[in-house]
Amino acid sequence: MEFLSGSLDLKAGKETLSADLAAAMQAGDENRTAEAMVKYASYIHDSILAEAVALSSEQARDTAVLASRGVRQLTSEENRFYMSLIDAFGSPNPRMALSELDVTLPETTINAVFDEMTQAHPLLDAINFTNTTAMTKILVNKGGIQLAKWGKLTSAFTQELEGSFGEIDVTLMSLKAFLPVAKDMLLLGPAWLDRYVRTVIAEAIAYGVENAVITGDGSESPVGMDRVVGKDANVQGGKYTKKTAEKVTSFSTKEYGALAAKLAVNSETEIERPVTELILVVNPVDYLTTIMPATTVITPMGTYVGNVFPIPTRVIQSHCMTKGEAVLGIGKRYFMGLGAAKKGTIEYDDSVKFMEDQRVYAGRFYGNGMPLDNNAFLLLDISEVSPARYPVSTYAESRDDAP
Repeated sequence: MEFLSGSLDLKAGKETLSADLAAAMQAGDENRTAEAMVKYASYIHDSILAEAVALSSEQARDTAVLASRGVRQLTSEENRFYMSLIDAFGSPNPRMALSELDVTLPETTINAVFDEMTQAHPLLDAINFTNTTAMTKILVNKGGIQLAKWGKLTSAFTQELEGSFGEIDVTLMSLKAFLPVAKDMLLLGPAWLDRYVRTVIAEAIAYGVENAVITGDGSESPVGMDRVVGKDANVQGGKYTKKTAEKVTSFSTKEYGALAAKLAVNSETEIERPVTELILVVNPVDYLTTIMPATTVITPMGTYVGNVFPIPTRVIQSHCMTKGEAVLGIGKRYFMGLGAAKKGTIEYDDSVKFMEDQRVYAGRFYGNGMPLDNNAFLLLDISEVSPARYPVSTYAESRDDAP
């Protein structure tokens, strides 16, 4: 395998590979996704190896130097896990060795992976993204009603309370990230292997989760923000139907307020809720050609003011959003649970073509997610949104010319 010269620069080399990975996942092409994952992982693999080789023996022992390169000081549990993993990877029969592995990916490592995912992917930070490792089902408050009541409990309140909770099985869907590992990576030790595993898994499953959160159809994937859910759901062959996009021509106070008013009523309970902050998920190209011009104005002083919305709105760019469309909604009204299996988080995988001196493994996670009510998110048609204009008003000055 070829080494990349110089220090590791994840941003410089991975942008095209990340875009290819996102496009493959959005297209739903399993072979293309596997190929894109392996290419991305191979780039990270080569980069980490190159940087480790470039360090002097003194630097390789300096925890501050290592930390600046994303190499963590492992806990005893993490060190034990990666040492066991290295032994299994180096076994003549890795499939058998991994199946007999008596340790699983430590929770501290999973938390580190999730932290990296939310830092690199703003959408995952904006939603209710929860680590559900060791869980099978979770209760969520779909109605959003208060859970306390003054005075006697009435039958009507009891029924309302019971109907507001939903149960989500967080083990229904599996998400797999490919991990091609060359033999020389194993020689670097547990800390460097940890960095590689965290980097690849965080990026690969983040795109898988992000794509599902936006447009998953519910068939072997979570249900996306752009799908009809709740009492109005129309599920055909296990798939949730996509919402009809509402055409938007501007982000004026009147038009934007009308959109926000639809979000202000919980579809499960018909109870109003305050709308104080929104998210707007758009394709990166649409952001530059449509959203940025529509939300940026130049003042009379000649300065630009951006992100001008009538209601505080966090604009999130995502490769997974279809061009010409956008999702507007209340971020925390989307629940996504994801966690590692109790056993067998890392497994041997022979579904992709092996390269010389390289074996391919897979990191497997389980989860599920969906909007908590149908009015939490709107699908918008932004193809005809007009650029913003700085409003200027003129007034006729009244004069009294009488002597």
